[in-house]
Amino acid sequence: MGGLIGPAAADAVGLVAALAHPEWIARRRGPAPAAGRSAGYASVGGTGLRLPPGSALASALWLSVADVDRTPGTADATIRAAAPIDETLALAVADAWLTEDAHTRWDGDRLRVERVRRLGAISLTSVSAGAPTPAQVADAVIKRCRDEGLGVLPWRGGAELRARLALLHRELGGPWPDVGDAALLERVREWLVPGVQALADKSGGHLDLSRLDMTACLRALLPWPEAARLEELVPERLLVPSGSQVRVDYLDERGEALKRPVLAVRVQECFGWADTPRIVDGRVGVVIHLLSPARRPVAITDDLRSFWRNGYPQVRAEMRGRYPKHAWPEDPWTAPATRGTGRRPS
Repeated sequence: MGGLIGPAAADAVGLVAALAHPEWIARRRGPAPAAGRSAGYASVGGTGLRLPPGSALASALWLSVADVDRTPGTADATIRAAAPIDETLALAVADAWLTEDAHTRWDGDRLRVERVRRLGAISLTSVSAGAPTPAQVADAVIKRCRDEGLGVLPWRGGAELRARLALLHRELGGPWPDVGDAALLERVREWLVPGVQALADKSGGHLDLSRLDMTACLRALLPWPEAARLEELVPERLLVPSGSQVRVDYLDERGEALKRPVLAVRVQECFGWADTPRIVDGRVGVVIHLLSPARRPVAITDDLRSFWRNGYPQVRAEMRGRYPKHAWPEDPWTAPATRGTGRRPS
């Protein structure tokens, strides 16, 4: 088929082939190819089809396919015999496969609803169908998380709360929740769906997943009344001798949870501090990253007493010439801790 035959004969051949194999009625994917190139087609039945390179039929948008060659290991079957038809004939013959329904689609982080008209596996038209319903929002987000993993969510600040909860679960167990991927997916409707639906409601139903507040979502898992002790057990900040409230890091630079939290603080703010802080009811020691005035690490310790005795003299010798305006006292136990930069007696 596809030789030099008259229009009426071509129509008749196309009709006969379509009636014989309606599942092989096919629509070209994309524009007509350049001369000598092959054209790919989507079929009603879902099989990918492709014309041999240089076929005269490549200009036809619709084909009625009579014979194909399926080669193992190839994505598309090769069309061996076909005739051009028009869309009217295709819809008339394969009308049992004609459907129209609405479905959700992700456009980056935005969830959209489209009404799609299909002839089997062939998409005919797609138009916007307005905002998704709460049920569509919930189902779409859950499916994406299960298909692609929880990394599709905008963790940002939520990653820190997740790390704090993971530490509590590891050290104390229940009722502090397991926040591993498998456990979170198992309870996804409990903690994620309410936040997603609230976001969709605020934005008129047009969900933008990147705006989801993951910290608020995870707080739905906090156990009560134990949750009242969250800040006491895994504090966001710790008071140091200078009077500063210094942020505790529960995540590394890649955003992964640290096994032990880190407190990065300048040496001058810690003079006289003997006992390394411990959290989670004293079960976990905080690792101290002692910083230069330029906030570069000069020592890492989980034993401040040992540092002042053994490590500080070397740090002092190296730093006092580089930062002469800052305090580097010979006796760090009696020197006042300071946040300032003024020189102190040494």
